[in-house]
Amino acid sequence: MEREPHPIAIRQADVDDVSEGLSARAALQRVRAAVANWEGVTTHTHRFGGIEFRLGRRELGHLHGRIADLPFPRHVRDELVAAGRARPHHVLPQSGWVTVPMRTSSEVSNVIELFRQNYERPSTFSIVIGNDRTRVPVA
Repeated sequence: MEREPHPIAIRQADVDDVSEGLSARAALQRVRAAVANWEGVTTHTHRFGGIEFRLGRRELGHLHGRIADLPFPRHVRDELVAAGRARPHHVLPQSGWVTVPMRTSSEVSNVIELFRQNYERPSTFSIVIGNDRTRVPVA
């Protein structure tokens, strides 16, 4: 019985092709060296492969081969896509997630800037106390 490819499988070209500049390993190492050194950020193996970065319990994003996937509020995602800094997520295009290539030094710099933007973005959740809904910051 032949297995179906996983729905978020990364194209081999995104991993191996170095014709445009950086190898997948070099891109990953540059992003990891930057993001993993920010206060409170931890690294983990992502459930679909690659490296995941978290701030507390919040995922800042993850890397697969030569792409980065990052979650943003939908309005921020729309701004990033309109500005050409990211494209809609390769599996969940209607979500707030974006996919960003990491083939060149400038693309890697963009990915690090987007991780920083996500890192500095305040995170809140709602709790209900009686009839009041309160926004509470999350570390």
